[in-house]
Amino acid sequence: MGSWNQESRFSSASGNDFPYVVMQVTLKEKLFGTGSGNLTDLEDVINAQVAKGYRLHTMSTSNGGSKGFGGGDRIQATLVFERLDMR
Repeated sequence: MGSWNQESRFSSASGNDFPYVVMQVTLKEKLFGTGSGNLTDLEDVINAQVAKGYRLHTMSTSNGGSKGFGGGDRIQATLVFERLDMR
């Protein structure tokens, strides 16, 4: 395994240089209408990891329920990224 000194390659969760990175994003339902109000957050997380040399390996979701006044449903997305140069 190579020695990676580029901080941008490190896991943002642990700060280590691992071949896999696990991240979570909470998707919130729009206050009015249907659909998620922050899909761009999910897209930003995916694109940031791709720019670091990872690919999305696995994604799963779970319903987090409703939170607070007027809050819609929350969906917890768990993403597993695999570093491409480790295959």
